[in-house]
Amino acid sequence: MSLKQNPPAFAMPQKVQQIQLVGRKIRQLRKEHKLTQVELSARLGIQQSDLSRMEQGEYRVSLDTLFRILAEFQMSMGEFFEEVAQESITPRDVRLVENFNSLPHDAQREVEDFIAFKRAQGRQSHGDDEEQS
Repeated sequence: MSLKQNPPAFAMPQKVQQIQLVGRKIRQLRKEHKLTQVELSARLGIQQSDLSRMEQGEYRVSLDTLFRILAEFQMSMGEFFEEVAQESITPRDVRLVENFNSLPHDAQREVEDFIAFKRAQGRQSHGDDEEQS
């Protein structure tokens, strides 16, 4: 499957969504500063085609390149990822956290224990699937 097809967000692995969010943030910053891909890629010391692929979410941004982007736009890592993180939080996520936070502390502990139980159960059944194949 090509990432350019943009399948529904619920069908994409979270890692792919995060790579695309980072790419959109880079594109947004570049456009806000009225830079072309050619200009920004030259300033960053990377190929224009690599920048294009990063902005499209087809290519993961290296830490070295990210640091150069942050320096170019005079941003901290926190500032860059704050908006990226906000985009990746869904209304459902917010509701779940609000509901969890409204529970008494002992009920929150029970929920945490249940989550740990279900995760362990999932890992166990995944291991069983591998043994059968």
